[in-house]
Amino acid sequence: MNTRTPVADNRTENSTDPYRYPGWLKTGFWICVVIAVAVVVRRVVALAHPSQGGTLQSSPSPNAVLDAVFASHAALTLAHILPAMAFVLLTPFVLLRGTGGVWAERLFFPLGFVVGLTAYAMSAYPVGGWVEVSAVLLFNSLFLFSLARAYRAMRRGEAAEKKRWMLRAVAILLGIATTRPVMGVFFATSRLTHLQPSQFFGLAFWIGFSINTVAIELWLRSRGYQAVNARLAMRPGE
Repeated sequence: MNTRTPVADNRTENSTDPYRYPGWLKTGFWICVVIAVAVVVRRVVALAHPSQGGTLQSSPSPNAVLDAVFASHAALTLAHILPAMAFVLLTPFVLLRGTGGVWAERLFFPLGFVVGLTAYAMSAYPVGGWVEVSAVLLFNSLFLFSLARAYRAMRRGEAAEKKRWMLRAVAILLGIATTRPVMGVFFATSRLTHLQPSQFFGLAFWIGFSINTVAIELWLRSRGYQAVNARLAMRPGE
């Protein structure tokens, strides 16, 4: 009977999920995931079935204008958004898993680097001009830097360091999802502000990416994360 006690204790300890995040962070994460996937699906449909009606009108709708911009470099757009969707769909397995997920990490890093490199290429066709380009260059560079640091930590077997930089990378990338509600506000108030997509697209990028970047940094510096970090440090083999 005594020989079974440590087994039960080990099971209890191993079943404890070290990836405990606050509700606001999980809620924001899942909202961003849903928005990101929906945006990609919508863009793929728009590229596969372009609307001709908007381009024939004297004053095409803002969405028709945006669709035309992305359709002008459809191959590059798909090369960016499809790996991005795959990356986003992997993030729950990488960040929220209790066990396993090694297969997801093997795809996580190469997909992330593809997304980052193609994002640089996409910045050659900005809707929001230099303001959008500046946001892409800054936050995409931070994303790739975080991804590289996470990969190096993984190679060194530093679980806590790897998780910290993974969180940064994912939060920054999901900033593109946060830009969508921001853009929605600009679209909804365009009759009052008279701002066109070319005028607010870049602002929306700066706002959306900044929200996610600041939110994850606040969490990484909180006491709650220190507890998560301590649990991860107990599992250097992950």
